[in-house]
Amino acid sequence: MAVSTKPGPGGGSSGSESSWAPLALPVFRALWIAQFVSNVGTWMQTVGAQWLLLGHGATLVTLVQTASSLPVVLLALPSGVLADRFDRRRLLVVAQLAMCAVATVLAVLAFAGLLSPGPLLALTFLLGCGTALMGPAWQAIQPELVARSQLAEASALGAVNMNLARAIGPAVGGVLVAAAGAGWTFAFNAVSFLGIVIVLVLWKRPPAEPVPAAERERFLTALYAARRYVRNAPGVRRVLLRTALFIPGAAAVWSLLPLVAGRSLGLGSGGYGLLLAAVGVGAVSGAFLLPRMRRLLGANGTLVAGAAVFAVVLAVLATVHVTWVVALALLPAGLAWIGVLSTLSAATQTRLPGWVRARGLAVYLLVFQGGQALAAPLWGGLAQWLGLTTALLIAALLLLLAAASVPRWPLYDASRIDPTPSDHWPTPPLVYEPGPADGPVLVSVVYRVAPADRAAFTAAMADVARSRRRTGALTWGLYEDGNEPGRFIENYLIASWAEHLAQHHTRLTETDRRFETTARALILPGTEPEVTHAFDATATARDAVA
Repeated sequence: MAVSTKPGPGGGSSGSESSWAPLALPVFRALWIAQFVSNVGTWMQTVGAQWLLLGHGATLVTLVQTASSLPVVLLALPSGVLADRFDRRRLLVVAQLAMCAVATVLAVLAFAGLLSPGPLLALTFLLGCGTALMGPAWQAIQPELVARSQLAEASALGAVNMNLARAIGPAVGGVLVAAAGAGWTFAFNAVSFLGIVIVLVLWKRPPAEPVPAAERERFLTALYAARRYVRNAPGVRRVLLRTALFIPGAAAVWSLLPLVAGRSLGLGSGGYGLLLAAVGVGAVSGAFLLPRMRRLLGANGTLVAGAAVFAVVLAVLATVHVTWVVALALLPAGLAWIGVLSTLSAATQTRLPGWVRARGLAVYLLVFQGGQALAAPLWGGLAQWLGLTTALLIAALLLLLAAASVPRWPLYDASRIDPTPSDHWPTPPLVYEPGPADGPVLVSVVYRVAPADRAAFTAAMADVARSRRRTGALTWGLYEDGNEPGRFIENYLIASWAEHLAQHHTRLTETDRRFETTARALILPGTEPEVTHAFDATATARDAVA
């Protein structure tokens, strides 16, 4: 039986305050359950891999996390381009099947006794490549499953999913490693990918509107467009900054917890699994508290509290060597992790328009996973060089600094950003129809402004400038006529006619429209902006000669 999609265009009721409301939607619920099984398999395999490497030194243990996360650094942006250009469901199915194949090879090698550190890390890296391929597409389909007003709850449920799996997977994995060997954890992980494949295949996804051939981006052009968009989107940049300040310190918990379990507490694989389970239990419990936390603290307050709690937990791990005390301290770590993760993820999704959503999320995942990948060997090296206690205390200090920086660099108010598409530009009135590759195109807009409004107009056009650059402008400038004060000329250059058509029909948002409306409200009454489109004269001359 096919899995039906969400009811209504928005994904269900948007007014529910329940953290669990998205689970009432059939497709979201089915994917959530399938993802949970897959996450359990991933954590079981992580325990098996880290325990196999525990006798080879702290650095090799932490390299498991690096091998899993480093592919995101290398492949996040290309994966985001693929997710924006091709069918996201098919991309997810391919990624899941590829990871199933790699996990199967891991299991076969482990059962045969041939899994040395080199092949183990190499195959873990390939699994990370599959995760990198599916990450942007997975995040980008969330707005297709739930209403925009429920994205925070959906992100929180995604974090609950991961942390509930962290509560169960490591504990089961530790028992399985002790009872039957690491090979069985790899085998379970291989099978766990198939559930997501089944749900995706059965999902009756509404067909997306095809992008006209003239407006389709080439691969390298799409990569550049993502960089240009993020560079000119202050709201997205601020989310990335907050992620970059939080993740390196928080990564110390996941990187060094195996050493805390084995060295500080003298626990076996089962004990290590139970410590991870404590984090998961804290995260699941935190899901009930998240709506209240958001109401009381707001997004920025949640980031401050999350970083501060993580710092305290790291200090406890560094100074306390009693198992039950450490386990209790890890409970609020789970709550802090889900609070920060859901806040940052929802903030990213609600600030990105559909045409660049997967690429923008890829940049977020690049910072998030890349921070973990780069921090993990650093913490392992510091633990070997300065000692485990010192490394944990340094991480705690970094998180306190991150918490203290939130008032200086807070997240932008989400109400200021509306990524809903807005096709409000009229069709360009040209004598002839240019080809998609014709360009560059120089767009000029003339405005007439009263002398008293000149300063306000130029200030308002600063927002318009970022809008133009986000949606395709290579260069932008605003000039005032020296012979006619108050006559302003806006010039911006677009790489091709196809890029400009994309601006007209798919890239502009309600936020862009609001910026234009604010600026145009300041022009002289009874006048309208005069728009012209000019093409490279030298290229036109060459074509005529040819």
